[in-house]
Amino acid sequence: MPMLDHVKKTVHRVKDSVAHHQERHRPSGFQFALFDSVAMLRPDHWDGLTADESVYFSRKYLGVLETNAPANLRMHYALIYRDGRPVAAVVAQAVEVRGDAVPRPDIQKAARTSLSKVKERILVCGNLLSWGFHGVAFGSETKPSEIWPAVAEALYRIRRADKLFGETGLVMIKDLNDEVDANASPLARFNYRPMETEPNMVFHVDPKWNSFEDYLKHLRSGYRNSVKKVMKDFSEGGFTLEPLDEDGVKAHQNEIHGLYHQVHDQQKLRLISLSPDFIPALARTFGEEFHTHIARDPGGKAVGFITTLKDQEGAVGYYIGFDKEAAAKGAPIYLRLLQRTIQDAIEMKAKWLSLGRTALQPKAQLGAQPVPLRCYVRHRIPAMNAVVRGFLNFMPEPDTAPERNPFK
Repeated sequence: MPMLDHVKKTVHRVKDSVAHHQERHRPSGFQFALFDSVAMLRPDHWDGLTADESVYFSRKYLGVLETNAPANLRMHYALIYRDGRPVAAVVAQAVEVRGDAVPRPDIQKAARTSLSKVKERILVCGNLLSWGFHGVAFGSETKPSEIWPAVAEALYRIRRADKLFGETGLVMIKDLNDEVDANASPLARFNYRPMETEPNMVFHVDPKWNSFEDYLKHLRSGYRNSVKKVMKDFSEGGFTLEPLDEDGVKAHQNEIHGLYHQVHDQQKLRLISLSPDFIPALARTFGEEFHTHIARDPGGKAVGFITTLKDQEGAVGYYIGFDKEAAAKGAPIYLRLLQRTIQDAIEMKAKWLSLGRTALQPKAQLGAQPVPLRCYVRHRIPAMNAVVRGFLNFMPEPDTAPERNPFK
């Protein structure tokens, strides 16, 4: 009987494989409109689907990103229709990646130089300049599980339409949380494979807090003393934090971009780099919904910055940069900047603050909790070429967020 059960299971697997192959090679039955620019979108259809979604779906944000995109990135958009009604909005990015985008400390300089000459194109459903599920907005009248096959077809159509710019080897659907992933099982039928990433650290803001002092009062004494020590060491070291308005961000654009690179260039994986104009454009476009603070040393030199973007009922501790040399001498610049974005969130009356994937330990110390995220990837051909295989094999292992409860 065990042998018969094994045969039955094998037959079922073969039948499923054939059925999935057939599904991947026929239209999903939905209708599609593809766009190369946010200016081409039909506003009522796009806004109707995305109005309650993250700011990263807004035409306002997408316009800033598109105009100030990294040099190796091109934006794509799709509207999915069923029986003439819009049911989903898709944001995608085509990115050209050099072979040395994934740092390999175990290879020689000559080999690293050779890798820099090898390029691969990746289509990302989502946003490489954010963390979280910002690739698909589903209409409220449809079940996401019914729409995922259409999303897979939309990405296929975008990849084929983009072929004149080069062959795309890898398609990635970025940053699904547990809630989204629960309805994403149809992706397996299209050969998408899950890939775990670091969690997003999310800080929940108590609605009773009206100031940073209110936050401090709710911390346990040990954690509160730690926060106050950072503030004391920062100020007694002669460092200051000052807010920048739109004009101030523009005036300090070069300093901000240089500090950004001091952090960005140390990251394990660097698929894109910000344009120098991106942060000033955000400040100009979002006004009071985008806060920027700059840290200065006793001599007035800029040694750090932090930005906070309002996102519906929440906020995002967005881009950060700081002087590595000053930090190495003991100045708690990074920790003070993290504290500042919590203060920003409280002032914005945000219900939550997204702090991203890096530096999990200090974010947990401040009260942030991990939200698991995963990506799904699919290869254009079964046998990956060397660059794509290297991209997957040498992706950094995701760190595990520490468990902390600093509140009373």
